[in-house]
Amino acid sequence: MAVRPPLTRNQRLVLARLAKAGRALTAYDILDAVRAKGLRAPVQVYRALEKLRGEGLVHRIESLNAFVACAHLRRRHEDSVAFAICEGCGTVSEFSVPATARALRTRTKRSGFVTERTTVELRGRCATCA
Repeated sequence: MAVRPPLTRNQRLVLARLAKAGRALTAYDILDAVRAKGLRAPVQVYRALEKLRGEGLVHRIESLNAFVACAHLRRRHEDSVAFAICEGCGTVSEFSVPATARALRTRTKRSGFVTERTTVELRGRCATCA
């Protein structure tokens, strides 16, 4: 298993804020939350997010144009993941979908399509909001 390079101060601040949030945050939400700790410009947050995504520590929720900390911060996951997004409170739950990922890879391979990434987003209401 490859060793991750150490995170910069900005990356640690962004990751900590996302891990604490429990819901998806936009880059500007993150900036507002960490501004007092020295991050002043959106570019600082975007650079940190880009690196954290590359390391598999953060996921982008495409439909919200927002980010969440990976639920598997302690280890890399190889399976594709899905996100259940609550329309009521905004919580985001992450879970692995290996069977779905295999089915999608099989289907796209047959048609010659080369998948670069898969994001499955489910929208609805969590148990509390339902």
